Amino acid sequence: MQRPRLYYDLAYLWPILDPPEDFIEEAGFWKAVLSKKLGAGIHPILELGVGAGHLLSHLASEFEATAVDISPQMISLSRKLNPQVEHIVGDMRSVRVGRRYKAVLIHDAVSYLLSETDISKTLETAAAHLCNGGLLIMCPDWYRETFHGIYETDRISMKDGTSIFLEQRVSDEDPQDTLIETSFKLTFGENGHQQTIEDIHVTGLFSLETWLTLMDKMNFDAEALPYPVYDDNEPGYLLVGSLR
Repeated sequence: MQRPRLYYDLAYLWPILDPPEDFIEEAGFWKAVLSKKLGAGIHPILELGVGAGHLLSHLASEFEATAVDISPQMISLSRKLNPQVEHIVGDMRSVRVGRRYKAVLIHDAVSYLLSETDISKTLETAAAHLCNGGLLIMCPDWYRETFHGIYETDRISMKDGTSIFLEQRVSDEDPQDTLIETSFKLTFGENGHQQTIEDIHVTGLFSLETWLTLMDKMNFDAEALPYPVYDDNEPGYLLVGSLR
């Protein structure tokens, strides 16, 4: 996987760029699926690629949660936000916690899987941590069907006197491969002066059919549920699988 600066030395900017309160709507979809599939109770769940823990912050009080991320800096942010959650530094493609859970969650961190091999390894990780009939929920940012070659947006984020101007550009330079590139250009004040930093993220782009087929091969009964949470009004899909 890549080492984007926003997940390492610039990770401290995430609470400003994408604050926890912005995840309330999305968390509602995840709660609804978990409730429908698992029923009542405080179930054990595992989130792979927890990032700064912003989605988990709306779930943790209702579940017995464990969180994994490859970045120690992101784990530190999530631990501060979700002190009741056990946190582990690890790679979603290979980590083994040594316990089983009723559900494994992978939010948009799943987008950083760049090949079908990466996806299969991550599905194997999920299956290794699930009870029989356990639930897997994933949320890629884009699918081949929903990305149309280029996406551009910008916004200003402010918190505690700090402002960040973010320009984001997503492009598919080679439609024949499974990769897209996102440029995050951030302009913000720090240490008494303003600076501009560009951070490049390479993520995967696969068809919805590819995701569902790979889930089926890994013994998940898979479905794609509508997930209408994106600013560009393109259709989104929440991938949900029950381990056979």
